[in-house]
Amino acid sequence: MKARYRYRFYPTSQQQKNLAQLFGCVRVVWNDALALCKQSKKKPSSADLQKIVIAQAKNTEERVWLGDVSCVPLQQSVADLDVAFKNFFSSCKGKRKGRKVGYPKFKKKTNSQSARFRVGGFSLKGDGIYLAKIGIVNPIWSRKLPSEPSSVTVTKDCANRYFLSFVVELQPELVEAKNPSIGIDLGIKTFAVMSNGDRAESPSYKKLDRKVRKLQRKLARQPKDSRRRNVTRIRIAKLHNQIADTRKDELHKFSTKIVNENQVIVLEDLNVSGMVKNRKLSRAISQQGWYEFRTLCEAKSEKFGREFKVISRWEPTSQVCSGCGFKWGKIDLSIRSILCLSCGTLADRDENAARNIEMVGMGHRHDLKCTVRQSKTIKGSISR
Repeated sequence: MKARYRYRFYPTSQQQKNLAQLFGCVRVVWNDALALCKQSKKKPSSADLQKIVIAQAKNTEERVWLGDVSCVPLQQSVADLDVAFKNFFSSCKGKRKGRKVGYPKFKKKTNSQSARFRVGGFSLKGDGIYLAKIGIVNPIWSRKLPSEPSSVTVTKDCANRYFLSFVVELQPELVEAKNPSIGIDLGIKTFAVMSNGDRAESPSYKKLDRKVRKLQRKLARQPKDSRRRNVTRIRIAKLHNQIADTRKDELHKFSTKIVNENQVIVLEDLNVSGMVKNRKLSRAISQQGWYEFRTLCEAKSEKFGREFKVISRWEPTSQVCSGCGFKWGKIDLSIRSILCLSCGTLADRDENAARNIEMVGMGHRHDLKCTVRQSKTIKGSISR
């Protein structure tokens, strides 16, 4: 299986200029190729696009500066555009799973910039990485590369941070798990409640979020293309990166712990796009990173030889007693603990849902008469 290893590096002032020129050339080649595809009735092939927007463009006065940078990331930019079109066409025909992929867009100078080097455009030089026509850059090696990288992507984000991202080949690691299975119910205040009773609290983003809102109001008052507006924009980008880095760190730690300790991981398929339409909860839901957590669990399960399952979003996990199978129906979100009328068990709402998620994922369902009843609990049987 393939994995991506990312490291931060600090280029010199001359390397920053060379990288800025490289990012600009990659962006121009992408935009020229996309404009040519929009003008043509039939999409040109990747080889034809490379001849027009790279080879022939270098001989013109308008694009003569394309020869000052390496041709490897320029060719890769056109190849990436071809992949973007293939994904778009496959999504339109229904051949691609997941969300629908939109039509490729033009790249902007203010967004994050990137350039990808394939084999021949980079090489390992001791503790440094040689990039063609850029020089040797020295990343901060937080961990060793498991194998020889097949490509490296140089990225500059909106906060002016530079990263090197390597694609390497990994061998799955088979590690014995402590527990046979676990069900996880995701939430907002408490990020996750497990079927074994453990909980994972959500980190608080209130202070950072308050600073972001204040700076965004300041940004709206400043004139466009001014130096102070650009300084404010970078400050906002740094705060967003701080929030994203905090969330990513927590998700990586929690997902690694879950995958290491359990053989089968069961999650619920949440309709996040529909839940975000709630104006009162949209910001809190977006900051949790539920889909990112699901992606991490799925990838790490493949790496460590675990089984990852996702149950249907229509399963009534919060409407059924996990002890006896009695169905009490829908209840308000403000009610956090429920007293079952059938077995008399007082259960926490989230723990009960997590146990039901595990049972449904493992194929264990209650085969009792009370599961068929369409009954609801009365007000006196519900404790808050």
